[in-house]
Formats: sequence, structure tokens, C-alpha cells
Amino acid sequence: MYWIVYRLAESLPRKYWEFWHIPLATLTEPTTLTSFHRPGRKHQGLLVLISESGMWRAVASVRDPIIAIGSLSLRASTHYLSTFSGTSTTLEYKDYGDPLKVVMKNEVKIPELKKGEVLVQMLAAPVNPADINTIQGVYAIKPQLPSIPGNEGVGEVMAVKEGKKDIMLQPGDHVIPRINAMGTWRTHLVASSTDLIKIPSDIGVVEAATIAVNPATAYRMLKDFVPVKSGETVIQNGANSAVGQAVIQIAASLGLKTVNIVRDRPDISKLKQHLSDLGGTVVVTEEELRNSREVKALPRPMLALNCVSGRSGTELLRQLAPQGTMVTYGGMSRQPVTVPVGALIFNDISFKGFWMTRWNQQHQHHPAREEMLNNLFHLVRSGALQSPDHTTVPFSDYQLALQNAMPSKGMLGKKQILTF
Repeated sequence: MYWIVYRLAESLPRKYWEFWHIPLATLTEPTTLTSFHRPGRKHQGLLVLISESGMWRAVASVRDPIIAIGSLSLRASTHYLSTFSGTSTTLEYKDYGDPLKVVMKNEVKIPELKKGEVLVQMLAAPVNPADINTIQGVYAIKPQLPSIPGNEGVGEVMAVKEGKKDIMLQPGDHVIPRINAMGTWRTHLVASSTDLIKIPSDIGVVEAATIAVNPATAYRMLKDFVPVKSGETVIQNGANSAVGQAVIQIAASLGLKTVNIVRDRPDISKLKQHLSDLGGTVVVTEEELRNSREVKALPRPMLALNCVSGRSGTELLRQLAPQGTMVTYGGMSRQPVTVPVGALIFNDISFKGFWMTRWNQQHQHHPAREEMLNNLFHLVRSGALQSPDHTTVPFSDYQLALQNAMPSKGMLGKKQILTF
């Protein structure tokens, strides 16, 4: 004997229902549905169980736990469910400016799926510095307004509509954006199946939501510019940033030594210990760098990673070995990098820039992207790559997340992750 399970996202139209056949033994009591409904996951929605007798038993699920709302006849249930309306709660901004002032909550109707499209319920989405800068209008890309922020995140496929070609996604799959600026700060989104990447279901929600930007940036910089080998040294500033922490861990997995530069602060000892625990070889402040015996004891680095620029960037390149390369991927100081003439003439130092957005655009369907993600997922599974220090914030409290993610917090604050 089987029950048919209809699963609906919050306010999801009837045409988006999904069907599973589950053995009755697994669904004998409403409370046992938590095992099917993935305990510990926050879902909003409705589960409707149909027995072979023709009676529908409706069960509501609101932010876990599952609450029985009684048994309904087929006719009554049909009427109840047909009144469901499909809406998505989004964050939008119509003008560039202070995120706390211009980002507003909005309710929009979920459009009907076209062939080849899928409906995704978002699970988590981080607030990255690039998101803040985009809203402020100072980022390299200015989206057409009004716009929904959010460049990365993870969601669950709720419904699919088959197209001319087979869709590789199925309800229940976890996905991350393949394209840039998808607008992940919303409860639900409709996207082409080709614009999404299916990820393994055993990857945690936070790790999945934050893997496509910062760890990917760290991975590419360690792989694409200098053929560093096990035992060699990489030096970086902004080592306690999300990218910096990923650099430490990925480098350690490759057998590389790292010199990690941070700004001085009252809790510097605690920070140094944290970065050392992640696998950092040496952690020093900007003031300690030049005279550090630990730094001098290591092989001079051929690769430097710069996200601060200004004086910090200049000090960074002074540490490079002849013919070394400095890769700049950020400018947190908002100051240019000043290059000593001697570094160019006598040391033949090279300078490169890196922007993950451009790399993604150039490698949307390239095998290198799949290989990178698979390698990062392997590191996550093995415990070699942890998510950055973070705070999860309910989507309804988005202003708190924005406030804590503002540049005034700098690298002192934790990454803010919106949860749905």
C-alpha cells in the first residue's frame, strides 16, 4: 500500500505540485514525516497525503515542526488547495545608495514555468562585500534597476517543466547559480535549468551557499598564476577575510606554507590562533611583517595575494622572490598599489588582477568549473575546508544582516548569511 505525497512550497500554485510515491510504513504517523522532511531544515510549505481510500489527510509544515490540521474530504481538499496563490518575498532596490535605506521587501507573483525552467526555493544566501558595493552603485557591474541583490546562495528545486531537451534537475535537488547576479535574496526564484548547477546533497547549506565566490576565488588564484609546489610559500594580506581563510585551508591541503598578514586589533592573539588552527603557517600583523624571524625562515614566496592594496600591498610585494607574481583581487583600503621601481627592474615582479565574476562568465559550462567545484566539495567533506566565521540571520531580519555586513565592520565582523 502506498500514499501519494503532494508537496507545495509556501503559497505555491497547484500546477507546481511534485509527486513522490512513499511506502506507507514510513508515513504511519504525522510525526514520522520529519524523517522524510529532512529534520533540521527550515521549510515553509504544505504536505498533503492521499490514501488509497480516497481520503486526503492534510499536514501543514511551518518552519518545522509538522502540525496536523485534520482530515479533509477529496472535494474539500481540492477547494482548499486551489485557493493557494504563488508569491515570492524578495528584496529589491530601485535606486543606488545606502543598503539600509534603498533595499526594501516586496511580494511578487511567481510566474508560470516555461519549458526548461525550474522553480527554486532558496535555503540560504550570503551577504558579500560585492553585494553591498553593487547596491551602493560603486561596483564594476551596475544592474538594471529595479534589481534583486544576491550573487550566490543555495536553493532546493521544487518543480520542473520539461523542455525540448531532458532537464537534468529533479525536485529535491540542491542547486547554486551558474550565472552571475541571479538575485538570490528572495524566497523563491524561477530560472532556466541551464543557469543552475546541481550540487551534492551531503554538502551543508552554509557551505553550499558560500562556496561559489570566496573558496572559488582562493582556489583559482592558487591554481592559475604560479605553479606553486608542496613546501613552497604563498603570502597574503587580508588573511582573515573569507577569501583569506579559504586560501589558508586550500593551500594547506596542497602542502603549501602560508604567510598571513592581518591588521592589528585588541583581540589579535585570538585571531592569530584562529588562523593558525585553520592551517596558517605564520600569522603576523602589518607592523610585524618586515622583522618577523618566522617569515624570514620560510622560502621566499613566488605568489602574493593582495586584497587590501595601499601600503599593505606595497609591503606584500617587497616579500616576493625575484620573478614572483602579485595577484590583486581587492582594494579594501581604497588606495592604489604603489610599486617600488626596484621591484620591477631588479626583481622582475609581475602584477596580475583577478575577478571571479569574469572567470565565471568565461567558464559557465567549462569542465574546469565542474572540476573546481568537485575538488572544493571534496575538501568540505574531508573537513579540510570550513565555512568562514558567520552568523545566520532569518530573511525577515535582513536589515540586521545588512547593517552587520557594511564596510564599517570591515574584516572584523562575521559573514552574514540570510536563511529562508
